[in-house]
Amino acid sequence: MRVTEPLTALPEALHTALQTESFVLLHTTDAESGKPTSNAISWVYAVNPNRLRFAVDGRSRLVANLSAKPEASVTVFAAGSVYAVYGLTNLVTEALDEVPFKLVCFDIEISDVRDAMFYGARLSVAPEYEKTYDKRAADKLDGQVFAAMKKA
Repeated sequence: MRVTEPLTALPEALHTALQTESFVLLHTTDAESGKPTSNAISWVYAVNPNRLRFAVDGRSRLVANLSAKPEASVTVFAAGSVYAVYGLTNLVTEALDEVPFKLVCFDIEISDVRDAMFYGARLSVAPEYEKTYDKRAADKLDGQVFAAMKKA
């Protein structure tokens, strides 16, 4: 799926890819320095084609960054390409229910989706990662977080 013109919502292939845990890069502006920042996150999903929802640790600098400047972008590796998703964030909740530690939940109201892959290339394999702590504990926590995000 090659997107040559900017879109205002997620195409179906991206929306589908973002229904399960995904590795994405979240880009914000640092609240203190004003410099761009990038953070890898995996607690993200597409609520609908116009909105992404994600959760981050309440102690993360991302919370202050998004409170100071709500513009953000997310780099998504899916559907054979790299996509930049832009929008304004909104705080959903300062603490997700039924999660054992404080996670702050945000939505991104999507304004633009652009294909960011360089010309003449296709992403043949999406980035992969593995949890480096207890697999059962990681699966349980992921289940709690995604269930809580969907209820928020």
